Amino acid sequence: MPTSRRVVLVTGAARRVGAAIARRLHADGWDLALHYRASASEMQALIAELETARAGSTLMLQAELAAFDRLPELVARTVGHYGRLDALVNNASAFYPTPAGSATPAQWEELFAVNARAPFFLSQAAAPHLRAAHGAIVNIADIYADQPRADLAVYAASKAALLAVSRGLAVSLAPEVRVNAVSPGAILWPDAGIDPDVQTRLLAQTPLGRAGNPDDIAGIVAWLLGDSASYITGQVVRVDGGRALG
Repeated sequence: MPTSRRVVLVTGAARRVGAAIARRLHADGWDLALHYRASASEMQALIAELETARAGSTLMLQAELAAFDRLPELVARTVGHYGRLDALVNNASAFYPTPAGSATPAQWEELFAVNARAPFFLSQAAAPHLRAAHGAIVNIADIYADQPRADLAVYAASKAALLAVSRGLAVSLAPEVRVNAVSPGAILWPDAGIDPDVQTRLLAQTPLGRAGNPDDIAGIVAWLLGDSASYITGQVVRVDGGRALG
């Protein structure tokens, strides 16, 4: 049934930063269309949690974002379920080492498909609905888009492309739709772990001297989607403890 509440589609929402964004926006009164790829059990647990707090407020969507045809389907299913779409958060990301010298074309294609192509074409599919709602898009980028690490060359390039996508969409979809990006620093360490020496070095490069947490990102996303940021578009908000200062 159509809803009077604002509706947001969040990709990669089952866990980590995506789940924090989902919880924050749900607490702020949004209805949610939550995408996941493989984390079915985590998504089911999150949906159960949010539905307990407010019944009928979530929609679970599974898709491989590298499969181009699934992108407009996610938007269509969201609008078909809720009758509207007010915001899009492109949070899903593919991440793994891709050092120059051993990176492959397949890795390039996968990282760019998920990290840059999917956000662009999801935004394109969502644009008519977002224009009608005078809505907003937030893309989750990465500090490595500006400060690439030697072993993350292709990943960094894909996130740099996402920043360019964000700026291009901000111009293309104005004045009805605002588009911004968030570039996290050390928020969560990789699931597979991280070399302690690398972790120590990254924190030493961070003026605040500590890692952040997913709620730091969720709070910025909520602000960028809200009325308080109504005159902000085409910007990159760095949530990195000052690490971008060098």
